[in-house]
Amino acid sequence: MDTSRWDNVVVLDHPLIQHKLTILREVGTGAKEFRELVKELTLLMAYEATRDFQLAETTVTTPITEATARVLAGKKVAVIPILRAGLGMVDGILELVPAAKVGHIGLYRDPETLKPVEYYCKLPEDIGERDVMIVDPMLATGGSASAAVQFLRDKGARMIRLLCIIAAPEGIDAVRECCEDVRIYCCAVDSHLNDHGYIVPGLGDAGDRLFGTR
Repeated sequence: MDTSRWDNVVVLDHPLIQHKLTILREVGTGAKEFRELVKELTLLMAYEATRDFQLAETTVTTPITEATARVLAGKKVAVIPILRAGLGMVDGILELVPAAKVGHIGLYRDPETLKPVEYYCKLPEDIGERDVMIVDPMLATGGSASAAVQFLRDKGARMIRLLCIIAAPEGIDAVRECCEDVRIYCCAVDSHLNDHGYIVPGLGDAGDRLFGTR
């Protein structure tokens, strides 16, 4: 799909990402392998999503001599999974940024209106001082992601990134409409949503496949 009309969307087309995404989509992939793939894909996505982190110079002593090197410039990060499927993406980011704090936003989609309903929100106290990564495997209608961004903005967060594995055009448009400055990182933009709000071709219900429920 042509994504050039969205200047805030980064589609990660690395061969490893696309290979793992193909296995993730397959209906026969079991919960254990599904969880492992979600973690691996998130780690690869986080590598790209942190590309613009600022660096500062420092001095280290190697076995040979002193050298000027670079470290992250005091970057504070918060990882905010949208419950429940977003939980499967947290460890992938923590592998790269182990000092990140983790908050949680609980939302469910009303089956009639397809709109998000909040039931839980717990964030780091200093959320306004942190670079925030919202994580949710699927960006479908965009309602949950847009609501999560608004919750975070109300708490003082300013620098917000959204990481999802698969996005639908309808979800991207919804996020852009409410918060066009949020950069979206995904592995694929699929065709459309069906009448039940599922991404087509997608991969089904990410939460059910992560946790072995129906």
